[in-house]
Amino acid sequence: MTLRAAGRTSLVDTVVEQLRGQVAGGTWRVGDRVPTEHALAEQLQVGRNTVREAVRVLCHSGMLQSRQGEGTFVVSTADPAAVMRGVQRAGIRDVLELRIALEAEGARLAALRHSPADLERMRAALAAQAALAHADGPPPPGADLELYADHDVAFHRAVVDAAHNSALSATYGWFSSSVREALLTALGDHDMPHIDPGDHHAVIDAIASGDPEAAEGAARALLAAPMQAVDALLSPNP
Repeated sequence: MTLRAAGRTSLVDTVVEQLRGQVAGGTWRVGDRVPTEHALAEQLQVGRNTVREAVRVLCHSGMLQSRQGEGTFVVSTADPAAVMRGVQRAGIRDVLELRIALEAEGARLAALRHSPADLERMRAALAAQAALAHADGPPPPGADLELYADHDVAFHRAVVDAAHNSALSATYGWFSSSVREALLTALGDHDMPHIDPGDHHAVIDAIASGDPEAAEGAARALLAAPMQAVDALLSPNP
């Protein structure tokens, strides 16, 4: 068996992907014992600690099983964690599609009906979120992602509420728990783009200008990147 040597960045992730591919590709069948840490380390040209951590990840995901005194064995050729990520992403796409419909219309109406207090509420939510994140970037490791998501949802609720349509606000208020759940999933997925504060401020600026078409376009543009990312992740491999 020949494995492609891992690169020097994200070594554990690289080895996890290579081992996952070997298992899924049939290099080892269910019930087979995989090579020892020493053998895998030599084949992959990485340290044994890196291999040990990668194997631990795949054991945790349910593909491999470590048996004391016997070795590590294949128990599944499919990674249940990867399957769940696919399901979560599909859910995110559904949520994003509905968000686009509700938030774009909310922003359009907000441009026509907003008050100064509405704009202040939007800016306050973004300021609170920015306090938890890097400048124009994602929240740093250890940041409170739930609070970060709460501020993001608060911003979007403020936009929708600025439309001053009670039915729209009630619908989005009910829907916002799904928005928050999907957002938390996306924040934990490295394949998803981080939240861009500039896109959020563009929505505020368009609403403040009183231009309904610009506000609707800004709301759609804000969700375009995550929508494209989810579509790419869920598209069949060529």
